[in-house]
Amino acid sequence: MKKNLFYYLFVVLCTATLFTSCSDDDNKGSELPGIIDNEIVGNYKGSMNVFYELETGDVPVAENMLQKITIKRTSDTAVGLELKNFVITIGTENVTIGDLAVENCPVVIDNNNYSFSGNENLSLVVGECAVSVFGVVSGSNLNLTIKVDVNGGTMKVRVEYVGTKLAGSESSEAKISSFIFDRNVAEVDSLVLGEPVIDENAKTITFVVADTAKAEHLRILVPTIALSNEKANVSPESGTAQDFNSPVQYTVTAEDGTTVTYTASISFKELALDFENWIQDETYGYYTPAGSYASTNGGSSIVYSSLEGIAKDNPDVVVPPYCVTYNTEDVKQGQRAACLQTVSLAQAKADLKKYGGFIGGIMANMAPNITAGSLFSGKFELNAAKPLKSTKFGIACTSKPLKFSGWYKYTPGEVYYDKDYKVVEGIVDECDIYAILYEAKDKDSNDITLDGETVNASDAPIVMRAGIQSGVATNGWVHFDLDFSEVNGKKYNASTEYKIAFICTSSKKGDAYEGAPNSTLMLDDLKITFEK
Repeated sequence: MKKNLFYYLFVVLCTATLFTSCSDDDNKGSELPGIIDNEIVGNYKGSMNVFYELETGDVPVAENMLQKITIKRTSDTAVGLELKNFVITIGTENVTIGDLAVENCPVVIDNNNYSFSGNENLSLVVGECAVSVFGVVSGSNLNLTIKVDVNGGTMKVRVEYVGTKLAGSESSEAKISSFIFDRNVAEVDSLVLGEPVIDENAKTITFVVADTAKAEHLRILVPTIALSNEKANVSPESGTAQDFNSPVQYTVTAEDGTTVTYTASISFKELALDFENWIQDETYGYYTPAGSYASTNGGSSIVYSSLEGIAKDNPDVVVPPYCVTYNTEDVKQGQRAACLQTVSLAQAKADLKKYGGFIGGIMANMAPNITAGSLFSGKFELNAAKPLKSTKFGIACTSKPLKFSGWYKYTPGEVYYDKDYKVVEGIVDECDIYAILYEAKDKDSNDITLDGETVNASDAPIVMRAGIQSGVATNGWVHFDLDFSEVNGKKYNASTEYKIAFICTSSKKGDAYEGAPNSTLMLDDLKITFEK
């Protein structure tokens, strides 16, 4: 059964405001400052559940999320809350909200219980929200309830948190010290070349596999993970098989509740994509090529999922394709190729506004009129507020790229539209196919990941590039074999950390939400070769 991604939207848009304000009741008492310091202030480690409140009952959005909350005294009568690195797990994906803080929540004494509460009306992307907070500290236990009502209760979200105060001596160390594969297993010994490399600054783990590695082999790799502190734990657990066709995230939780997430992925001697193996998304059913690849299907599926339910009661509703990238039997060679297609969402947006009520209106305002099919090396992480940042381009690269080759076939759509869905006369759509090598760290050693907003910026740290010169219509399948060239006055340096990505799209200006519906780009047997 498909999960309603409205829940994800509610959590991301509403939770980020939960701790922003509390009322300022007049609570005086000479003993209160000491009570706050001795009984309330400290770090709390516990779990958080998020619910969407419906008339028919509560629907869980996320359950048992391990969270650390810090309470500090901000005045003689009030406390402040701080939640560092707030991460919500939706299905199997970690969604980072960021650091949340509030500076003023007045405290009330009730026997040996110390409560704080407040509310405020806030103007958010989803509308006018009434946010209320109520927390109780009893002994070493913290119970916290947060409610968010949107537009007078049109939409309701509730968060429940239960935590225990830490003694203060607990370690905050959350570090993977070793990540290895069992060399006694013949299959692994022939697949994994050398030892995995842990980059503590970037929080990445990369390893090289043989050119002969197949998708089915990479689904059964079993890493043994060692942590620097024996009181920390890691999820997924050490010794459990994982599917390394795509990057795998490992979350380490320290004794005091501090969490750190590492991403483990494959670094290739040869990055080859023949499109013969595809993996189905468990939630929405679309397919993505096996490996460290992603598409924009994760975004188009939101509109599909929304209209699918609406169409059951409204036969006039037009449900658009739920994916803009899919596999096809129209191939150059082999059994499968990839098909990328530009789609108009104009009618879908109109149907959402007409039949989808308040929530449908929100989705319609966020969705573009034109969405292009895209395929790239990297991952897709939905950012509803800034869709272009959903595409995270690149994987770790330890060798100098030499060539980018493959086959493509392109047919542009008949009518070209701008982002406002106005016809632009005299323009014929074009596709784009290119690969880039870029610096993985900035001058302060912070990790860099280019996305749909930053990849075309004038200051993007791209060092090498290979791409087709023209993306016009082709007469059947066309082969390309492109040399990587140094760009932006930069030189390749073997001691520098890099990421590599190929990016393909059915509309060259898809990042500006322009293009011609039905523009179709076919791809087969893409390959990046590296210096030995």
